[in-house]
Formats: sequence, structure tokens, C-alpha cells
Amino acid sequence: MTTKILIVTGDAAESLEVLYPYQRLREEGYEVHIAAPARKRLRFVVHDFEPGFDTYTEKPGYTWPADLAFAEVDPGAYAAVVVPGGRAPEYLRNDPELRKIVKSFFDADKPVAQICHGPLLTAAADALHGRRVTAFPALELDMQSAGATFQDAEAVVDGALVSARAWPDHPAWMREFLAVLRAKAPAT
Repeated sequence: MTTKILIVTGDAAESLEVLYPYQRLREEGYEVHIAAPARKRLRFVVHDFEPGFDTYTEKPGYTWPADLAFAEVDPGAYAAVVVPGGRAPEYLRNDPELRKIVKSFFDADKPVAQICHGPLLTAAADALHGRRVTAFPALELDMQSAGATFQDAEAVVDGALVSARAWPDHPAWMREFLAVLRAKAPAT
């Protein structure tokens, strides 16, 4: 049986932060499922920086089908979860079913990868207290409010939790996450 990894996301997720781990984990031999509020074609976005803007800009990105709805997820069937960023975590954190799903991975000490604004969701699941994390730098105060110690680094590993700031950190983030996965839940 192939080891399964869950990606939880929705509309307005950052294209690269969903599709890079999706493809990298499949390349590694894992079966990867994308869960969203409903089974539908998701519309991702592209965030980038442009001269003269004080913050990132947003453009339409790729579309991709969700394999299942949050209500259909059995967390016990998955060895790990990936929480991409973009704007999706901002509204997904309000979904009580998703918060329970995410919390179950922490409770079972299963690998969790989060990037960019993804930690807004893990913070809402009350899973970051006492942990070391990174996130998009503008979330430093949010991470501190969630009881975490913020570190401005490409990838921060705290036990089975691996976090990164944003898509430019993908190589370090996935390298660290795969090391945790190989130790705890090798692809079969």
C-alpha cells in the first residue's frame, strides 16, 4: 500500500505552494490527495513582488481539482499533511472540520509541513504553542500570539513540524520535510 499525504487548501492558495509539494511528494513515491471545502476545480493565485509596491501583488494562477472535501477526510488514512499558503488559510482557518483534521496530525505526532500563510491555519487549530516556526515574515506577530517562537529562516524544523517563509524557500523546506517523512513515514 502506498503511503498517503494530504494537502489541505482552497481557492486563492499560492499556486507554487500547492503544486510544488504535490509534484515533489509524488516524485518521491507518495500518493498525494488535495482536500478543499468541496470537491471542485480550485483557482490558485500567484503572489510576487514588484517595484513600487509595499507588499506582494496577486495574479490569477493555475486551476486544479480537489480530490475530496474536508468532510470526506479520514486523517488516520494519511501519514502527513501539507498546509500551503496564499490567501486560502485566511478563510480556511474558520472551518471547524478542517481545524479538527489539522489538530489530529499534531496530536498523533505525524509530519506537518506549513509554508507562508499556512501557519494561520495551524495557529487556529491551537497547534503552535511552544513550538519554533517560520512563516511569511508579516505573520511574525500572529505566530507570537499563537504562542510560537518565530524564526526568520528558510526552513524551521520542530519535531515533526517543518515550516518555511514562502515559495522561494521550497528547496530547503522540502529537503527538511522529506527527511522527517522518510524517518516517520517512508513511501511504500
